[in-house]
Amino acid sequence: MATRMGMALVGLGAATLPHLRSLQELTDRIDLRYAVSRHPHPERLQPYTGPVQWVNSLEPVLQDPLVQAVIVATPPATHLDICQRCFAAGKHVLLEKPLELNLERSAQVVELARQSDLQLGVVLQHRFREASLLLEKLLRDGRLGEVQAASVRVPWWRPQAYYNEAGRGTWARDGGGVLLTQAIHTLDLFRSLVGVQSVTSAVVRQTRLHQMETEDHVSALLVLGNGAPGDLMATTAMYPGYPESIEIIGERGCARLIGANLHVNYLDDEPLNLISEGGTGSGVNMMDFSHGPHRDLITDFMDSILQNRMPRVSGADALKTHHLIHELLRMGSALPA
Repeated sequence: MATRMGMALVGLGAATLPHLRSLQELTDRIDLRYAVSRHPHPERLQPYTGPVQWVNSLEPVLQDPLVQAVIVATPPATHLDICQRCFAAGKHVLLEKPLELNLERSAQVVELARQSDLQLGVVLQHRFREASLLLEKLLRDGRLGEVQAASVRVPWWRPQAYYNEAGRGTWARDGGGVLLTQAIHTLDLFRSLVGVQSVTSAVVRQTRLHQMETEDHVSALLVLGNGAPGDLMATTAMYPGYPESIEIIGERGCARLIGANLHVNYLDDEPLNLISEGGTGSGVNMMDFSHGPHRDLITDFMDSILQNRMPRVSGADALKTHHLIHELLRMGSALPA
C-alpha cells in the first residue's frame, strides 16, 4: 500500500462531522494524526474509528514532519492566523468556508498561499455534487445553448436559538449573515456555472424573524458572465426551510438544480432527470446532507498536492465568490463601518 498522507483536523465543531465521516472512508489514503481543539470533545470524534491524537494546541501539528496537510474548521476570524502558521511550517491547507471575515482578510489568506507555493483548498462542496458536475458538463458542451437568464434562490431557515449562540450572525466572528455563512455554497456554484460580471442592485435586510447583527435576507439583480440577466434571493427566514435552487434558461433548453437534484427540459430532445437522496441542511438540522461531496472534495485536494496542480476549489477561485458577496453587501449598504 502506498504511503498515506499525514493530516490534522483543526476544530471540532458541528462542521467537522462530514469531514470525519469522509476521513473514515479515506483511511487507506489518509493518516489523520491529530485533532486540535482547545476543549476536549472525544464524542465528536466518534465517526472516525482510527487512532488519532487529541491536542489543544496547533504546535504539535506544525512540528510533525509527517503532517503534510491541515483541514481548518474553526470560526472565520481565526483563519488568517492559522493559515499563516501552517504555511510557514510548510503545511498545505484545506480551509472550511468562508476564507475569512471580509474581502481584505480573505485576499491576505490567498496571497499567503501564493507566496508559500503551497496548496490552499476551500470547502465549497456543492461543486462536487453529482448533479452539479452534470450541469457543469451540459453547459460546457453547449447542450443548453447560450445562457439567456439565470436565477439562484436559497430559501433556508434558522431558528432564533441558532443566532443566540455566542458570535452567531456577528461581524466579529462570522463576518456576515446568510450570504457568507449559509448561501455562500450555492452562490459559489452559481458563479462557477454562469459567471457574474456585476451586481446591478441589491436589498440587504434583517427580518423581524431574527434578532441578529448581520443580514438574514438578500435580494439582488445581477449581470451574468455573458451579459445575460440574473437574479438572487437568499434568506434564513423562510420557515421551515426549502432546498436551494439554480435555474438556467438556455437557447436549447432549461435546467433546474433543486438541492442535489437536476431537471433538464430540452426544446428538441427528451428530458433529463438526476435524483439524489438526502437533505440539504436547509432547515433546523443544518447537518442533514450527504458527506459524499466532502469526501470527493478532500480527495481532489489530496490529489492536487500529489499532482502539483491547483485544487478544483482553490483559494484564488473561492476569492471570486467573496468578491461577489462583498459587492452584494456594498450595493445593499450593509458593510460594517
